[in-house]
Amino acid sequence: MRGLLETGCIFAKKPSILNSPSVAVVILNYNGRNYLEQFLPFVLSSTYDNYRVIVADNGSSDGSVAFLRENHPGVEILAHDVNEGFAGGYNRALKNVQADYYVLLNSDVEVTPGWIDPIISLMEQDAAIGACQPKLLSYYNRHLFEYAGAAGGWIDALGYPFSRGRIFDGLEEDQGQYDEVEEVFWASGAAMFVRSHIFHELGGFDASFFAHQEEIDLCWRMQLLGYKIMACPKSVVYHVGAGTLPRGGRKVFLNFRNNLMMLSKNMTWQERLWKLPARWVLDEISAWKGLLGGDTAFFRSIIRAHWAWWRWTCRRDGRVKPRPMSSLTGVYGGTVVWQHFVLHRTRFSQIVKKNGD
Repeated sequence: MRGLLETGCIFAKKPSILNSPSVAVVILNYNGRNYLEQFLPFVLSSTYDNYRVIVADNGSSDGSVAFLRENHPGVEILAHDVNEGFAGGYNRALKNVQADYYVLLNSDVEVTPGWIDPIISLMEQDAAIGACQPKLLSYYNRHLFEYAGAAGGWIDALGYPFSRGRIFDGLEEDQGQYDEVEEVFWASGAAMFVRSHIFHELGGFDASFFAHQEEIDLCWRMQLLGYKIMACPKSVVYHVGAGTLPRGGRKVFLNFRNNLMMLSKNMTWQERLWKLPARWVLDEISAWKGLLGGDTAFFRSIIRAHWAWWRWTCRRDGRVKPRPMSSLTGVYGGTVVWQHFVLHRTRFSQIVKKNGD
């Protein structure tokens, strides 16, 4: 009987002269055999000299594990019997993985050969960096940023996430405008580099999220512990992703519920006192706008999310102490809702001004 962990190997492209830090690229898979067939060869062609590739399978039924065993015997497999979502799946998998750095990589990402090196080099220069992401571009429209993180994530004063290169559903063209290495609020879970000891120090992802925004919650908690979150555009990957989020259904439910859970956990009580009611009202406006426009699924998903959040018992992370959002990096002090929907600003640089602009 095959064990839970099928031992693979380190894919060494050249002798490690400088004793490079160990990197574990961990791909969480759920019925994504087609993506593994298409994109895993790119991961295995990475030029970094001390990495291994692990696929954590979340109870797939599409033959993903059999495909890996037959075609990529050097890839390690962590076989889970059930789908525990992004958060629970990674938490379970990473308990069994030892490395200096974890790279949490979606199965639908095409990486470039040198994508690992610049981020590890950056993180090795500063021990305060807890997590980092590459530049995420659209797989199908390679001149555009990709929805799930673009060139690094920010958040506004009311907790709405946005990115350098993506405001709500609007994607900017990559013209090199965000090619500087910068500190941000959150790193995308589609291709997140994280120091393993910090991941475990914080207890990993909040498994109650299941999926969506758990990486933002983790990065928020990292900042509360004093760590930095970075975006390193010298590393480039191409993400298939969902593009714009489908309206209605489970994704909308999870995004709205998880966002309220994240704010409840990590904001100070003074912020929660007025920001949570404000968010509730704005969410309700969005729900009713959807209903009046004929999108009943979108309306129901938001109402369900609010009731689920209301019934949810807030579990604050005792390892961190909330601080005002204004004291953190990557927080826009206004509201991106007003900037985008009222003032019709569609670019990150129109909303977040650099010093001197």
